[in-house]
Amino acid sequence: MKNEMWSGRFSAASDKLLEEFNVSLHVDKFLFQEDIQGSIAHASMLENCGILTKEELKAIVKALNQIKLEIEQGQFIFDLKDEDIHMAIEKRLSQIIGSEIGGKLHTARSRNDQVATDFKLYTKKAHVDLILLLKELIQTILSHAKIHKNTIMPSFTHLQHAQIVSFSFYILAYAFMFMRDIKRLQNSLELADFSPLGSCACAGTSYKTDRNFSAKILGFKNIMPNAMDGVSDRDFALDLLYDIALIFTHTSRLCEEMILFSSSEFGFLSISDSFSTGSSIMPQKKNPDVCELIRGKTGRVYGNLISLLTTMKALPLAYNKDMQEDKEALFDSVKTAKESLIILNALLKEVQVNKENMAQACKKGHLLATDLADYLVNEKNIPFRKAHFIVGSVVAQAEKDKIDISQIKDLSKINPIFDQKAMKCLNFEHSLNAKQSEGSSSVASVEKQIQILENFIASL
Repeated sequence: MKNEMWSGRFSAASDKLLEEFNVSLHVDKFLFQEDIQGSIAHASMLENCGILTKEELKAIVKALNQIKLEIEQGQFIFDLKDEDIHMAIEKRLSQIIGSEIGGKLHTARSRNDQVATDFKLYTKKAHVDLILLLKELIQTILSHAKIHKNTIMPSFTHLQHAQIVSFSFYILAYAFMFMRDIKRLQNSLELADFSPLGSCACAGTSYKTDRNFSAKILGFKNIMPNAMDGVSDRDFALDLLYDIALIFTHTSRLCEEMILFSSSEFGFLSISDSFSTGSSIMPQKKNPDVCELIRGKTGRVYGNLISLLTTMKALPLAYNKDMQEDKEALFDSVKTAKESLIILNALLKEVQVNKENMAQACKKGHLLATDLADYLVNEKNIPFRKAHFIVGSVVAQAEKDKIDISQIKDLSKINPIFDQKAMKCLNFEHSLNAKQSEGSSSVASVEKQIQILENFIASL
């Protein structure tokens, strides 16, 4: 069968294998709203420039809205012979109002700039959706942080007990990661906010058009200044794929710790039964499958980023059919990110913090050792390296006595350099609030961090 789009040039029909291999309708049909939105803006620009009459514009817009309704209601017949969503809609448009008027819509436009515009409109909306979901996630974290400013727990380096912190301080670390994710999405959205519509195939058009007119209708802040770059650019898709990949870096780390902290070995957290699964053979099991799935999907979104980076790495200007592979990866990453953020937020809302288990864990690993060393520096004017050595000997003695240094009754018996005042350093609450630097774990500092995040959320 000959393809109607290019049948004037070709004498032989396309091979059926080519038709099936070349088609993208099964993927890009999800851009129907953006395609119709872009077509209405383009038609409006053509009428404004005198290329279409008011009556022709009215007929085109009415028919395009009818097509949109047909697709939404499942009445539209998708035919793979149409190749992509752009030609499917254009064919249906001509069926409704006739080819004499319908065929004018493609004046001063190519599928190259059409698909780039549709894809950008989709990407812009995805940015906004993800920002809102991350905002909700930060708000959920803040609700926990406000409650647990004095809930002590061990912090970890190398997965070994390190120093005393609060659960608020710990969970706020993730809130700041997600804040950066939002800022990264905002930056990417700013770079994506340039319309390629009207760039045509790659060199612009001989028609006297107004690209700024259509850009304004579509909500772009400006136009792509170079037509060749306009049709061949996919940086905006790569930026979003990278942003999503980094979101999953952060959610995966959080999920990993949710898995660890809800295990019997830790017992710091309890995940709601609503977001846990059981075992087909072990009646006692309560598995954190949501967290494991999000952790697992991280590899998937990383793969989508690498896939498009590889596709784009050596393409000559301007448009190449390779770029048809851009949408499936992005659609999948956006869908995966939305679903994962929604369920992670729901899970976090119902997480229970086991204060007693956290407090008990603080009595292991000599978490107060650094406080003791700082005391020697501040009160005895001892160089930190020497103080480090002295406290190391205290830890060694505690290990020998099979106790934690927090359980030592008299430090002076181990080393006379310690006086009674030093004993206050062996208090967990003292350790938590002794920190004076900005961004530290003290309650006062945590309250400032909460305020920073609340101010940021209010600015969105």
